[in-house]
Amino acid sequence: MELILTIPDEVAPNLKNGGVKTLSQRALELLALDGYRSGELTEYQVKVMLGFDDRFEVDAFLKRHGAYYDFTMEDLDASRNALEELLNRERR
Repeated sequence: MELILTIPDEVAPNLKNGGVKTLSQRALELLALDGYRSGELTEYQVKVMLGFDDRFEVDAFLKRHGAYYDFTMEDLDASRNALEELLNRERR
C-alpha cells in the first residue's frame, strides 16, 4: 500500500533525524513503533513492514526506541509452569 503525506516544508527538515534516513523511512519506522506499542502490530508484522531479516533486528530496533514487550508476572508464571510440565514429561 502506498501512502502519501503532505508535510510543510519548514517542518520536514526537523523530522529527518540528522539526515541519516530518508523521511519516508523515518515515517515508516514511527508508524511501526506506534503500531507495536498500541498492540496493533506484532513483532513479525514490524519485521515485515521494515524489511528486517530476522527477529533479532526487530528486537534491537524496538529496544533502541524503548518499545519493550509487555510481559507480566502472570505471563512469566504461565511460561514457567509450561516449562516445568514439559520437563516433567521428558523425565517420565
